Parts: sequence; C-alpha cells; structure tokens
Amino acid sequence: MSMKSGSDWALALLRTLPRVGLMNLPREPFRKHPRTGRGQHGGKLHGGPQKGSYQRMSYPRLGWEPRKVPWYVRVPMENYYKDHHLKRQYPPLSLGTLQLLIDTNRISTDEPIDLTAICNTKLHEVRPQERHYGFHLTVDGIDTFKAKVNIEVQWTSEAVIAAVEKNGGTITTSYYDLHSIYAAKDPIAWFRTGKPIPKRMIPPEDAIEFYTNPKMRGYLADPEKVAEERLVLAQKYGYELPKIEEDPQRDLLLKRKDPRQIFYGLEPGWVVNLRDKCILKPKDEALLQYYSN
Repeated sequence: MSMKSGSDWALALLRTLPRVGLMNLPREPFRKHPRTGRGQHGGKLHGGPQKGSYQRMSYPRLGWEPRKVPWYVRVPMENYYKDHHLKRQYPPLSLGTLQLLIDTNRISTDEPIDLTAICNTKLHEVRPQERHYGFHLTVDGIDTFKAKVNIEVQWTSEAVIAAVEKNGGTITTSYYDLHSIYAAKDPIAWFRTGKPIPKRMIPPEDAIEFYTNPKMRGYLADPEKVAEERLVLAQKYGYELPKIEEDPQRDLLLKRKDPRQIFYGLEPGWVVNLRDKCILKPKDEALLQYYSN
C-alpha cells in the first residue's frame, strides 16, 4: 500500500498504536501544585482560611491538618478497634458507692434495687445516646460493703457476687436494650409521653452466654443451677452461705422480674395515666400475644 500524503501515514500509525486510556495519558505539562509548609514552616495560617474563624481567634482543634486526609483515616485499621463505636458501655458503680447511697437513704434496702432505683438517686445516670446499657457493679469498696440487698445490675464480677451473697443478699445480672433503657432511666418522663411500657428484648448473640450463665447469676439461667453455684462460690471464698429460706425477708430477696418486664409491678403494654392516676391495659388479642411473647 503506497502512502500518498501525510494524513495516510498518520492514519496508518494510529492503527498500530494502543487505545487512549487513563493509564497512558501524560500529565498536564507545566502544572505546579502549590504546597503549604507544615509545622513551624507553615506560616501563620497553615493552609487555613484567612477570614472567619481565624479573625475571631477560633483556631482549629488539635491534630487538624489542612488540605490533607485526617490522621485517623490514614492510620491502618486495627482489628482491636473494629466496631468500637457499636460496643455496649456499662458505667461503673462501686460497692463502696452503693453502701454510701444506702447509708445516706438515697437507696432503700426494703425494695429491690434495679436500674431505675439507681437513676432515681440523681447521682448516677445512664445515657442511651452514648450506648450505655446499664451499670457495672465494681469491686471497689468491697471491704466496707455490709448491706443485705436484692440488686439487679447489667454487668459484674465474681468477687462482687461473693460480697453481696456473703451478707445474705442476692444479685442478678439482666440485659436491657436501648429502648428499654429510655423507659427505665426516667419512668415519669416516659409515662408523660403516653406510650405503653415496652417489653425487654432478649440479649444479642454475643451476650447470650453471659446472661444464661448461673455463675454470673444471669436472669435467664436455671434457678436450680444458680442455687448450686451459690454454694460453690461460698466454698471457694470460705464463708458460710446464709439460708434465704429461713430469712424473714425471703420474699424480698427472691423477688425477680419477668425477662420481658422493665418495672416491678407493671407489665409490658400497660399505659400509665399520671393525670387520672390509672393504668390502661390492652385487651386486643394481638397486643396481648405480642407483649406476652
């Protein structure tokens, strides 16, 4: 094939060249990206704006780097911190603090102690918006704890269980979902909304083992196995286990909630009318089946 003109040569050359794509396009020539200095060489503004917040002495937070990817995005992901924003949080409540609340009549031992009773002291609170799922009863103040109580918490340890049962009390660990926490932390505010009392959800998959464990006094554990573990724990820590059956406060110490129940004496689905001082109970079969299931 004879080439008659320069355009024929150009077309023949294009047939042999690869397709044009992002991988073979050259950069724009003579283009320079201005770079702002960092640290002490970054000038007065360090790449930030000249107006607005800088004029009003409102400097950026520590760690802010202008025109760059934030450091907490650049750092490689560690599995240790995976889904850390989804983990359940349990604000601590020590045995020493619990004893102080009892001694100052903030909490009465004549009634079972639960999340609502602790929040009613107005000294401790749970914040569902920060993923607080209840209280963690800690071991601090174990030497000064002398009260006999029936207490329900959401997380605890073996030493705390031994301290409570040594004094003749009982302890239960129970799970509250976030929707139930909103109702339990401030019952009056919940009743004023006119909403029915919700039912507690069952624990998630990663918490089932804890709340069905008789060693941790889980509220879903077999009561007979819990009684056996009470004796085993007393032998392990070397104290004589008080007999609840012969205790004059037996009914108080053995009082428990239903796994779906949030408040003592109030069932899920009931609507508490504070103005008329009455309780409205559902009668529809579908609602009764939903709240009892």
